[in-house]
Amino acid sequence: MAISTTTPYAQKGVVIPLPVLVLSVLAAATMLFFLLSSLSTSCSCSCPPPLQACSGSNGNGDGTGVGRVSPTREDIEWVKNQIQRNGLHMRDNVLRKGINPRTRAQQLQDLLQFYGISHYEGAEAHNHTALPCPGELMVEEHHSNYGEPWAGGRDVFEFLAESSHLSPNSRVLEVGCGTLRVGLHFIRYLNPEHYHCLEKDELSLMAAFNYELPSQGLLYKRPLIVRGEDMDFTRLGTDVMYDLIYSSAVFLHVPYELVWVGLERLVTMLKPYDGRIFVSHNLKFCTRLGDEECSERIASLGLEYMGNHTHDSLLFNHYEIWFEFRRSKGLE
Repeated sequence: MAISTTTPYAQKGVVIPLPVLVLSVLAAATMLFFLLSSLSTSCSCSCPPPLQACSGSNGNGDGTGVGRVSPTREDIEWVKNQIQRNGLHMRDNVLRKGINPRTRAQQLQDLLQFYGISHYEGAEAHNHTALPCPGELMVEEHHSNYGEPWAGGRDVFEFLAESSHLSPNSRVLEVGCGTLRVGLHFIRYLNPEHYHCLEKDELSLMAAFNYELPSQGLLYKRPLIVRGEDMDFTRLGTDVMYDLIYSSAVFLHVPYELVWVGLERLVTMLKPYDGRIFVSHNLKFCTRLGDEECSERIASLGLEYMGNHTHDSLLFNHYEIWFEFRRSKGLE
């Protein structure tokens, strides 16, 4: 016997069988499920935090999944507005150091004399610290080893990351990373093992491994940082092609012919066409040559000069000039 249900239309003689009603409800539910699914996936971002390209002032909106690195004009205006709204005036305040108003030199003396505030002694002294860190690093004396504030490393990272269109999956080589003033920002942004560096100074490497990477929580990123000089990149491997190779002020201190040797080797490690080499301040080897001779020698290496860029600092009155190159020939 057929089962039917009645609706208000039944008063007009319309009868809807129950099976038909059930099928109609199921069909509607199915359409609603697919509609919600399509809406939920319309803005899926593959890039890891903190960079998101779907929406907001820091997304580039081009669908590549690579977010903006440096702050926008709106970001800067926002923070200025917050300072103004809160009535903050630096001239009305004197910087304080809380309960420890001591200079770096005084803090270092405390560490050397008293080993800090609380410490293990005797047989216990060496049983608890996984990475015994020199006092000079603990008071960050190495942050003063450069000709500009330590914070300038962020400026360099922002400029290079955006100028070379990096993504977290890119591979980066720094020639002379020092104590990771710039490198820390690349390591944090890139996928594990994608940041490489060649550095010759032992003290700088100690600061990088013993203090900077652990203190920034970046040991899990496994950067490849090796000690070496004379532009010997063999310890970095022979099968890596880099999206970005950069050197900040290092070529200023390298012997003339060694600069050219280094460039010749770096070209073979750079991705053709899309990869970039950036050198800051000036091209020591080109200042000693005429424009024509310099251009010919660069071209003979398979490099194409893409121009120079002046990059301003966000935090202090300072700028750097960067020279950009790309590999103009494909893989042999």
